[in-house]
Amino acid sequence: MSPNHDPAPVFPLSAIQGQPTLVQALLLAAIEPQLGGVLIRGPRGTAKSTAARALADLLAPAPFVTLPLGASIEHVTGSLDLSKALSGHEVAFAPGLIAKAHEGVLYVDEINLLPDAIVDVLLDVAASGINRIERDGISHSHAARFVLIGTMNPEEGMLRPQLLDRLGLCVQLNNASDPQLRSRIVKARLQFDLDPQGFAQAHAAQQQEIRSRLQQARARSQDATQLPWSDAVHEAVARQCIAAQVDGLRADLVMLRAARALAAWQGSPAITVEHVSEVAPLVLQHRAAEPRQSAASQAPQPVPLAEPPSPATSSANQGPRTESAADRSSPSPAPAQQDMNQPPPGWGRPLPVGAVSFDSSQADAMAQAAMEALAAKKARAPGRSS
Repeated sequence: MSPNHDPAPVFPLSAIQGQPTLVQALLLAAIEPQLGGVLIRGPRGTAKSTAARALADLLAPAPFVTLPLGASIEHVTGSLDLSKALSGHEVAFAPGLIAKAHEGVLYVDEINLLPDAIVDVLLDVAASGINRIERDGISHSHAARFVLIGTMNPEEGMLRPQLLDRLGLCVQLNNASDPQLRSRIVKARLQFDLDPQGFAQAHAAQQQEIRSRLQQARARSQDATQLPWSDAVHEAVARQCIAAQVDGLRADLVMLRAARALAAWQGSPAITVEHVSEVAPLVLQHRAAEPRQSAASQAPQPVPLAEPPSPATSSANQGPRTESAADRSSPSPAPAQQDMNQPPPGWGRPLPVGAVSFDSSQADAMAQAAMEALAAKKARAPGRSS
């Protein structure tokens, strides 16, 4: 067996097709860690996990840590090292997944299915860069700078709005509907599966260019003397957030940082309003309020009730109406389509006497039948002689 074990090649970020917004969001999060990570929403098979691994490969040597859904909060943040505590009566800290993801990528598939307590911790650490543990007699803190990438399928449930707001950027992915694009994506994946080394070598030059630009952009973004924010940029951010009706000011801060990261990536001498416009959809995708309809458009429109004719008008103009043989034989016109959520016109209102047909001979017959039925019932009652 060879002593050298080279890691298996990762699908290159430069080879991902049809998802330019996803690639841009991942690069911005890698440039500016304070963005708070990237949320990727979309159906299965849209390169979510492939892109996350590709970003970690660009940051190499950098770890790529996957957080399983069944992980406990101690497994994520770290806890007391029980082996040392039992053997030598020593209180020591056992690092968790957050410590292992330092300077790399922490990937959470189906983040919407994680317990809220774990998501809260992840977002706190991703934004601050420090993991603090106060548990099991341990008071410990360590640096934890990583790019948090979470994926979710909206059909399986949503995150609470408070958690969504703390995720920096959001990308909405859709299935590729262009036959040519789908063919190119499938061909690239098949080529990579058949010859990973050769496929990676074919994209080595592009990967190196992205890696160099990423390093330069991260250096410029961390330099406080470069890329200042002008008043025009601040005003553009404020207008975008007000138009989206976002709550609080976190969206403003994230948009400014994202615009600065984009300017650093593009090598611009300063942040411009165009940078703000380009990153605004990534920041507002999951924060924008639902369109508010007016009260008039939301309220159901009642069906107007038909006013019954008054007795005076009915008797004067129409008189008591009886059903004729012609009325019974001729089909009645089809009723107009009504709203099934509304009662029919005139429902619940008493009809005037003049509008009700009345036949005296029928009334006498019905009264006679009722008297005969009552007499027969009394005759059948027990204890009565026949």
